[in-house]
Amino acid sequence: MARRRQKQSAADDFMDWVARLPWWVGLGLAAMIYWALHTVASQPMPAMRTSHEMGLVVTGALWRSLAYAGQFVLPLLCLMGAVLSALRRRERRHLLDDCGTASSSAQALQGMSWQAFEKLVGEGFRRRGYAVQERAQEGADGGVDLVLTKAGEMSLVQCKHWKAFQVGVPVVRELYGVMAAHGASAGFVVTSGRFTQDATAFASGRNIRLIDGAALLQLIRETTVDRSPLPQTASKVSVPSSPQETPAVRSEVSCPQCGSRMVRRTAKRGVLAGQSFWGCSDYPSCRETRNG
Repeated sequence: MARRRQKQSAADDFMDWVARLPWWVGLGLAAMIYWALHTVASQPMPAMRTSHEMGLVVTGALWRSLAYAGQFVLPLLCLMGAVLSALRRRERRHLLDDCGTASSSAQALQGMSWQAFEKLVGEGFRRRGYAVQERAQEGADGGVDLVLTKAGEMSLVQCKHWKAFQVGVPVVRELYGVMAAHGASAGFVVTSGRFTQDATAFASGRNIRLIDGAALLQLIRETTVDRSPLPQTASKVSVPSSPQETPAVRSEVSCPQCGSRMVRRTAKRGVLAGQSFWGCSDYPSCRETRNG
């Protein structure tokens, strides 16, 4: 549910960029920038011996003036970004803890804004060990709200905070296309509501995970305790395997895509590593998969 970014100044853009970093990184940037610019601003003015050197002297004076002003402005923006980063992290933690411990967590989930919902989902993945990049302020990109990174694998997340509606197959199909375009290993569609049967059928056998409101609440409760792999409480998923995996033949079922035999494999990469599924024996020519 990405929103298009409104116009803002370069200073706001810089501070917002710092705010996306851990707060301690913002503090370090403030110290480094101040030291670098203060060094430039403190350099003495060179003596001008000839008229030919006038241009160099004027250019040097201009740079020192910019450095003198920048040594106060840029570190201040870094400090403000660090404070904003700490506040945002605290807000996410409170959202996750409140939904994980409150007896009326379902009502709390339905009553929060879409911005809070995306922060809640991002913090849930972050506590599972993912590096999370929020895309809510970067404009439309196929509906992608979060970009997850873990063990060198990229996953895309689309959040749908719908209180009464069901998420249909167009949303899932759109995310699947964006995953292919960006080379993502997996995708997640998270909603506070439910998914239609068509959406669940489309995600079945593909590397897309559907997490509805009930599954999200369970994930939140478990996330407040540990960082174990994501529970299989929502739509079943599977991911393509590598040809080196040892297959077990599923002779009674043929591949619906090419007619070859289906074989049992175990995913060794991605967010679903360790899980078994049925894949086409003609891999990689055919990448059809089915849940095991």
